[in-house]
Amino acid sequence: MANWRVSAIQLTSTPQPTENFAAVVHYLQQLSRAYQDGLPHLVALPECFAVFGGRDGLQQQYQAPLGQGLLQQQCAALAQQFGIYLLAGSLPTASADPARFASSSIVFAPDGSIIADYQKMHLFDVSVTDNTGSYRESASTYAGQKITLATLGELKLGLSVCYDVRFPGLMQALAKQGMNLLSVPSAFTKVTGAAHWHTLLQARAIENQCFVLAPNQTGTHANGRETYGHSLIISPWGEVIADAGTAPGWISAEIDLNDCARLKQAMPLAHHNRFNSELKP
Repeated sequence: MANWRVSAIQLTSTPQPTENFAAVVHYLQQLSRAYQDGLPHLVALPECFAVFGGRDGLQQQYQAPLGQGLLQQQCAALAQQFGIYLLAGSLPTASADPARFASSSIVFAPDGSIIADYQKMHLFDVSVTDNTGSYRESASTYAGQKITLATLGELKLGLSVCYDVRFPGLMQALAKQGMNLLSVPSAFTKVTGAAHWHTLLQARAIENQCFVLAPNQTGTHANGRETYGHSLIISPWGEVIADAGTAPGWISAEIDLNDCARLKQAMPLAHHNRFNSELKP
């Protein structure tokens, strides 16, 4: 089916999973009441939606192998309860390094099964002029090693997480595999978000001629970290279809995946790209 409903839930997540899941259920109930159009529905949650803004090492306590653990079980149950495809923006899963977890973006089907998973590849080790100052994600997180395109019928969903958006090579590789929707669940900081969030996401939509679905954290969290909000849905032409602003809540849009094919026919960027086909070092 070429027509889909896509939604992004925006949260100010806390260190308590019960509080965060209660907020997710609240917004899923609102979405369920608002849209009964019979379209397949993909709902995306932000990065670290279940546990965020606590002391160092808190997420490590909740890590579990893929397909196991209470957090993943709760996501599977919500997908079943609401009859949706649910993108768990990121959850801590077991990695090859016992001292670090993987930041996994996981797609659940309406029957609760896992369709696809992706482990965040680019880790946020930077200095920012905000309340936190220095971020060293690699100290607790193990970098992913694979590219993931989830096939949901005609919907070809490219998975990424937050800082990945600054590395267009990942999205270009997904586009070569047929991506028509890019997900970018995030906990983008307030400072970097104000500077680059809209620009980066619109650029990824334009250059890959795909829709973008980007749920973000928002507000001030328990540890003082500030996130930007402005969860976005963007068209393949780079137009902002929906912007959540800075309050917790949700945005939603009906998208026609044929828009991607029509644009690629009218402006065949992949065919015109001489860098990949003709130019040699």
